[in-house]
Amino acid sequence: VELALGWAAWKMYLGRPEADQYRIRGFGILGGALRLNGQYAEALPMMEAALALTQRYWSHDEHSFLVIQGDLANCLDELGRNDAALVLKREIYAGAVALLGVSHEDTIGCGGNLVGSLIVQKRFDEARSLLREQLLPVAQRTLGADHNFTLTLKRNLAATLTNNPDCIRDDLIEAETIMQ
Repeated sequence: VELALGWAAWKMYLGRPEADQYRIRGFGILGGALRLNGQYAEALPMMEAALALTQRYWSHDEHSFLVIQGDLANCLDELGRNDAALVLKREIYAGAVALLGVSHEDTIGCGGNLVGSLIVQKRFDEARSLLREQLLPVAQRTLGADHNFTLTLKRNLAATLTNNPDCIRDDLIEAETIMQ
């Protein structure tokens, strides 16, 4: 159903002027529907077009730009283009910090996405540093210890400790403590 609606939105708004927000959203809707349908290669150009048009004509809508960047980064991950996705996720997190502040729930979520990519790329030290120095203290203070984001960040911190091939016994003990 999502894919049919995505194609319908794209066809309906394609004839509008290039700067029309509904035309731009049509690209994003179709890209998202294709991605949800597992058609990542087909989704990518739609998402890239939505991002380029948003940047060109709606650059003042920074939040929408970050959302479109996030969709594109996830699509790149699904295509196995993890390096390109990581670059985008760094930009997204920095943009969210600048736009929303470090304590905003969306910023913490963007940081969590960045950590996930760092873990996939086996950049455990960088992920652990970001978690310990920025994300976890802010998440615990603003969202609380039992919030889903906070718990996910703790789980990711434990993963950086246990999945690192250089881990030592103390890392395993710390990971166990974190998970209790």
